[in-house]
Amino acid sequence: MKIVVLDDYEKSMIFLKENKTITSKASIEIYHDRLIGSALVDAIADANVVVLMRDRTPFKAALINQIPNLQYVIFTGNRNMTIDYDVLAAKNIPVSFTEFGPSKETTVELTWALILSAYKRIGEQNTVAMSGKWRNEHSVLPALHGERLGVLGLGSIGSKVAKVGLAFGMDVVTWSPNMTQERADVHGVKAVSLDELLQTSKIVTLHLVPGEGTKYLMNAEKLSLMRPDSFLVNTSRSTLIVTGDLIQALKLGRPSMALLDVFDDEPINVKDELFQLENIFITPHLGFVHQPIFKNLTMGTQMALEAWLKGEPLVNQVK
Repeated sequence: MKIVVLDDYEKSMIFLKENKTITSKASIEIYHDRLIGSALVDAIADANVVVLMRDRTPFKAALINQIPNLQYVIFTGNRNMTIDYDVLAAKNIPVSFTEFGPSKETTVELTWALILSAYKRIGEQNTVAMSGKWRNEHSVLPALHGERLGVLGLGSIGSKVAKVGLAFGMDVVTWSPNMTQERADVHGVKAVSLDELLQTSKIVTLHLVPGEGTKYLMNAEKLSLMRPDSFLVNTSRSTLIVTGDLIQALKLGRPSMALLDVFDDEPINVKDELFQLENIFITPHLGFVHQPIFKNLTMGTQMALEAWLKGEPLVNQVK
């Protein structure tokens, strides 16, 4: 049997090669860099099991049909919207997932790290101070207190982001497709229309699950409603934003800056047009990255592989 692990950027899956239960029954190949095109097909063409790290490599019909001996798919985390489940089901190929959290807290932390770093010009001011100049023309910093924070999505992450905004003394408003004032009241914020939120918020932060009514929500029309001094923050999913429209909006200065942790194509290509702009502030998809999560991902993968290789009931099978 051959097991192939894709996109293990963090090298967290290396320990699988030390698991004798697995290595006595299968060979393991682990790829730490992103594979695309023919390199990807060559890597998995003779695989019996493919382990997908999150949704880093889309697993669609065209790719699945090039893996004739595929018998089992495991993805890390508990949600993957880039897998063609219908094609796998038609081929009687089972799919399992792993436990994921705790990730919500770290995503909240990163959201505010991005906002504070960019809004307070931390990188620039550190450079100024380290150079011995002490202050420059941008050292008179703006305050978040009294500004409006627009939170799109008030779930387990968005509600925590809102709570921090309230602690800073911000005027916090929210919107989602099914938002009501009663739901917003639970978190001490105001429910408004999407257009009002975009037109009036200094900071707009996205915490929605892409789906009907939210996928590609932030298109040219919606971006044009944002304040010319506003910041757009996305630590959720890249498909909440039409990237091409965002590029044009940033060129027009509405919003004034985008703070991004998620991208359509990862790892990012710094030669892409988005990264030629001066008014973006980025991190390399760090919202969920911390040790407890990767312990859950790696242990979950090990459990799933052991059960499958032993012919035992599958662990966390997608139904």
